[in-house]
Amino acid sequence: MSAETTGRVMLVDGMALLFRAFYATSYGGYIRKTKAGLPTNAVYGFLQYFFDAVSTFEPSHVVCCWDMGKGTFRTEKYSGYKSNRIEAPLELIPQFELVKEVVTGLGVPNIGLVGFEADDCIGTLASYFSEESEVYVLTGDHDMLQLVNDSVKVVIMKKGRSNYKVYDLAELLEDKGLTPLQVIDLKGFMGDTSDNYPGVKGIGEKTALKLLTEYGTVEGVIENLHLLPKGVRAKIEADLEMLHLSRDLAQIRCDVPIACTLAECLWELQREKAARKFEELEFGSLMHLIAGVKDERGIVQIELGDLG
Repeated sequence: MSAETTGRVMLVDGMALLFRAFYATSYGGYIRKTKAGLPTNAVYGFLQYFFDAVSTFEPSHVVCCWDMGKGTFRTEKYSGYKSNRIEAPLELIPQFELVKEVVTGLGVPNIGLVGFEADDCIGTLASYFSEESEVYVLTGDHDMLQLVNDSVKVVIMKKGRSNYKVYDLAELLEDKGLTPLQVIDLKGFMGDTSDNYPGVKGIGEKTALKLLTEYGTVEGVIENLHLLPKGVRAKIEADLEMLHLSRDLAQIRCDVPIACTLAECLWELQREKAARKFEELEFGSLMHLIAGVKDERGIVQIELGDLG
């Protein structure tokens, strides 16, 4: 098969990388800016994370997915969803659009749709691409583990660069004791404090894991309520509606009306365009990331003076 009909697709959780980069580079109080005063620290760090992952996992195709505002179908279902999130730091706000410009300059598609989260776009593309390609999801969000299957691996970014935990089905079962569908059911029971939905009041991760290990699914637990300890049963019965709602909020949608073909996301770094953007943003110290291209003759260097 040709490079356009097979290979390894890396789906990048753009928001996860950008936020991680912002806080990793600003905790000391210094914010990198251009001479004109434009904050660039998050974009700068994003590029370091991005190229490290590309180097590590060697994808043949790359897509970057983004949230497109706060309002989604989840906030319509539950008004409290993510309502505990603080506003983005002022220095980060202009970098939301700037990073997309840079990603476009690299030759990578930006995908997002109003009303859905980046997770849903990633889930949809993972489902689509995994029919004929190997898929790696790059994120820091453990909710994405529900997407793991025979063709989809989820790469969790850990502290520091070049520090990854790669989950396939076997690793998910060994490390978490869960199947992908049980990742969703777990959130139904225990909720998610970062996304601000409660699950079943009084049931934490330990109890939820025990229930799912024994009965498999939310439905399996409900069918066997009469076998549960009185206290656990009472908690579930009192919060049945929230249990189902929390599980629905946790489930990543894989049917978002977006499209991206393998041909459109073939990883072919647009070196000259990228170099001009790097120069514009005063990223001279990152130029090495895009300078060399390996071919049958060795390494060809692009010099800024050649760009005109």
